[in-house]
Amino acid sequence: MLEIIVGLYTLYTFMKLYISFMQVGYINQEKRKDPVLMPAGKYLVAANYAVAKEKLGIIETFVDYLMFLWWVFAGFAWLSSLLQVDGDVMSSVFFLFGFVAVNYAVGLPFSLYQTFKIDEGFGFNKMTLKMFIVDALKSAGLFFVLGGAVFAVLAWIISSYETWWLWGFILMFTIAVAANLLMPFFMGLFNKFSPLEEGELKDAIVDLMNKAGLKSNGIFVMDASKRDSRLNAFFGGLGKSKRVVLYDTLLEKLNKKELLAVLGHELGHFSHGDIWKNIALMGLLLFIAFYLFGHLPESLFIQMHVSPYPGVQIAMLMLLLPLLSFVFTPFMSYVSRHNEYAADAYGSEMGGRENLVSALLKLITENKAFPKSHPLVIFFYHTHPPVLERLKELGYDASNVVIEEEKREEPSLPNDGIFTYMDKEEK
Repeated sequence: MLEIIVGLYTLYTFMKLYISFMQVGYINQEKRKDPVLMPAGKYLVAANYAVAKEKLGIIETFVDYLMFLWWVFAGFAWLSSLLQVDGDVMSSVFFLFGFVAVNYAVGLPFSLYQTFKIDEGFGFNKMTLKMFIVDALKSAGLFFVLGGAVFAVLAWIISSYETWWLWGFILMFTIAVAANLLMPFFMGLFNKFSPLEEGELKDAIVDLMNKAGLKSNGIFVMDASKRDSRLNAFFGGLGKSKRVVLYDTLLEKLNKKELLAVLGHELGHFSHGDIWKNIALMGLLLFIAFYLFGHLPESLFIQMHVSPYPGVQIAMLMLLLPLLSFVFTPFMSYVSRHNEYAADAYGSEMGGRENLVSALLKLITENKAFPKSHPLVIFFYHTHPPVLERLKELGYDASNVVIEEEKREEPSLPNDGIFTYMDKEEK
């Protein structure tokens, strides 16, 4: 059985790497062509940023594969030998803390490089190292308290019930739904939320929500700019009352009409019940995962030189969940892209088609989002349709628009032998 799982994980890793290499090659070709949607300088920067992230992802995927092999062939047995704790529940909690800690330590250099080299080099990151450490400590504290409680309950369920996979699914699905409601609270531990000032914008947002049949549960501005310069906004809550959160960066870059068009798009998701659809899809994935991994044969654990106690079973589920998610990703991405088109149509009706188009153009430019991707990347990963297709659906044909040239904004980043931002021809 172990050979089968390793074989499937190897195939999954190969496919991820193949898709990433195809994406890098595709963007490197497309960035040499005439720019679309943004001036040449920004077009090239967006391409280089996408390639830099993809190359880092390639290395991270390979390291994840090595870690998977280490865990199943030696890591689980090694970690189990370190723990001498009585009781399935407590030993499982400590085992899982160790499992997560090792994986976090291995992934930390990638997170640091992404934040302080790539994102900072391309003008996104505003976070200091001190802020990064403080955020990490807060996250660790939350995980220790909440994650430890979840691990303990799940371990108790596995120890107590033969059909633990069913009760475990119910527990995790309930927690996932509750997390949507509690997310503003958790985000408040990391960011400051200030009520939007009284005025035309606030009144217009309230009117927009009333038209959609929703009530405002508060309109807030989040100080996102202290960490990142990207633009975003979102609604919180699952009922008729919604908490509106606007990034301060979004308020700075979009005018009132553009902002209302973006919020109209988001309201379209609520109007069409997309939030509940996403929760249902997530529930289906969790159910299948718990069913499959809840029936792993005992011989598998024997091959890994560990006993099948709850901690190892939960860790195995966490280790294999990305593989199962990858299989479901194309379907979930397709559904999401379909929903985005419908939300765009709703947003254009609520806020004006030309305003939504203008907002999308600003968003991709400010977020340095390269407007093209390889078809495989779109098929597997894109939860939003390609921006060129979205704009075309809204009546904006980029092929008929002449983009004015401007000075290139090439970031000055070190060539460390791993990431090359411009090839020799462009240099």
